[in-house]
Amino acid sequence: MANTKWNLDAAHSEVQFKVRHMMITNVTGSFSKFDATVETDGDDLTTVKATFTADVDSISTNNEQRDNHLKSPDFFDATNHPQLKFESTSMEKVDEENYKLHGNVTMRSTTHPITLDVEYGGSLKDPYGYIRAGFTITGKINRKEFGLNWSALTEAGGLVVSDDVKIHVSVEFIKEGSPAA
Repeated sequence: MANTKWNLDAAHSEVQFKVRHMMITNVTGSFSKFDATVETDGDDLTTVKATFTADVDSISTNNEQRDNHLKSPDFFDATNHPQLKFESTSMEKVDEENYKLHGNVTMRSTTHPITLDVEYGGSLKDPYGYIRAGFTITGKINRKEFGLNWSALTEAGGLVVSDDVKIHVSVEFIKEGSPAA
């Protein structure tokens, strides 16, 4: 079969993360500049080869002071490590809508394997002739594995920021070669 290429529709996609703050609530952040490409062998999603990059400087938690701290050497160190990256290694089908996506995440020049849950939302031809496919991707990483080590304790001895970071990505792709693509 011929390779099928899919290009990200960034206008209909979002990349978010959640981290526990003071261990009583979550802070949500996002990246506004990111890109992804997907290649499959025909329509077989288990053959996916996916790459994803996000510009660290585009991080937003709706708090400028916190965003600047996240960009600093305490966390992402955006000056020296301007992108975070994901590259898939395999994808396994769980059922008609659910998959496990295996790959490697790189942050601050440190790479670790990760397994993400993927929900396939389906595909369709839009009114303009584009073939579109949608996915929701979730997972969790330990930020300290990537050198994002800053930490502080509350008066009671609890962590200010948890080590675990939840990932939530909603992406829409357009099949290359669709009309007007």
